[in-house]
Amino acid sequence: MSTASEIEACLPIRSDMDLVWVRQHVRQAAALLGFGLVDQTKLVTAASELARNTLVHGGGGQMDVAPVTAGFGRGLRLTFSDSGPGIADLDRALSDGYTSGDGLGMGLGGARRLVHEFEVESAEGAGTTVRVISWVNRPPRGREEG
Repeated sequence: MSTASEIEACLPIRSDMDLVWVRQHVRQAAALLGFGLVDQTKLVTAASELARNTLVHGGGGQMDVAPVTAGFGRGLRLTFSDSGPGIADLDRALSDGYTSGDGLGMGLGGARRLVHEFEVESAEGAGTTVRVISWVNRPPRGREEG
């Protein structure tokens, strides 16, 4: 079993190269926790979209990574934060099919469907924080659970 020190990290998101480090760290952390390859890929895909949003729309920021446990098992929490302009219309940004055209084309709604827990805090002019959790061996939420 892995230790928290192998998984916990605070990674800057300031350049395209940082996006590579984010993806690599999330994949390694998920593998250490016992996520299967498909679930690792889903989590890395969500992290990639959220990290790109942090860079492109938030002007850069950071990703914090931590293992989590609950009665039903273990998981991985990723927190993306920036001090950018915030999200003017959060409901629209979370709606299916909405994308600014700069990311993977999945938007926040797509990233939300790839993880088990998804929370956004944003205010115009005050930045954005997105927290996601994925649990080992649990299927992601369906589209209807949005």
